[in-house]
Amino acid sequence: MRILHFVTGGFSGATQVAINLCLSAHQSGTTEVLLVLRRKRNTDLERVTALRNAGLDVRIVPGWAHAATILALYRIARSWKPDILVAHGFSEHLWGRYAGLLAGVTHMVHVEHNSRERYTRWRLAQARWLAQRTDAMVGVSLGVAQVLQELGFPAKRCHAIPNGIDLQRFPESRLQAWEQRENAIVMAARFAQQKDHDTLIRAMSLLATKGLRPQLYLAGTGKKRIQNKLERLVQKLGLTDQVRFLGQVADVPGLLMGKKISILSTHYEGFPLALAEAMAAGCACIGSDVVGVREVIRDQENGLLVPEGNAEAMASALQQLLESPELTRRLGATARTKAMHELDSSLMLERYEQLFRQITTIANPEHVSIKQ
Repeated sequence: MRILHFVTGGFSGATQVAINLCLSAHQSGTTEVLLVLRRKRNTDLERVTALRNAGLDVRIVPGWAHAATILALYRIARSWKPDILVAHGFSEHLWGRYAGLLAGVTHMVHVEHNSRERYTRWRLAQARWLAQRTDAMVGVSLGVAQVLQELGFPAKRCHAIPNGIDLQRFPESRLQAWEQRENAIVMAARFAQQKDHDTLIRAMSLLATKGLRPQLYLAGTGKKRIQNKLERLVQKLGLTDQVRFLGQVADVPGLLMGKKISILSTHYEGFPLALAEAMAAGCACIGSDVVGVREVIRDQENGLLVPEGNAEAMASALQQLLESPELTRRLGATARTKAMHELDSSLMLERYEQLFRQITTIANPEHVSIKQ
């Protein structure tokens, strides 16, 4: 079987899922895979080189115009002749499937990575038209799969395959003893409109009025305009001695396993990989109560949920963890247990492999059924 994965070159969560699928198939030796990235301003060529050194066939198509993207991908697909073209994320799933249709690719899969995307009426109409010519639409959580149906995509072709993480990056041997961890907060997320760093920083300011001044580590890169705005907010609120902008962190597991608390303040998600990694690291976790996050965190059981965009509620949850060491330790332990049993990427990989096998052997895509 030959599978072509097409995804943004911005190295977002969608890119990481596509990479994991490609690496797994490459290592198994049973499937030929090709990873095609749509060039972005922040496409990291060093990471592309690392993937190629790992044995993956990685190619980059232009991203300056949709027509240029489609034409370049069409040429690759015509030459490489995949059995399945998997188009990940918005708006790549549109341009990827157009190229697949033009190249005569037999089977196509659309993977939706977020619960809220920038669908205009015209783009939604295109996506619905393409859905009739697509074997399967995959949501990366149950909530995203439900959103796909609400958008008008054929319900019988919509499937949920929750994302997973590589638990080998979080071995027991690397876990720091709880007493040795810094009683600090980490948020690992790119700077983008989707993420809600603003509410978190305002919650930190509210904590300061109560005499609580923990360190906050913000890991990740993204839109410089947004980061600059947040840095100005930190200065305005007098938090410069508490909030550290770390940029790209090479060893995220090491960072997480050295801290007690992790938070994901966000406006919407598909499946929160960063939060899953924090749980695997044994952090006590707080997340905004939105689609995707609420499938990972069970409130008061393995973490805390707070209303989206509510700085007061977020500050209250943080205060609870900072002042209740036994609760914080318990939530960290239960989060780690959930990650070890339910969030392993091997489960995700198995379900995608099952999907790919079925759509190449079953004539009617509406008869495809993925084991959950």
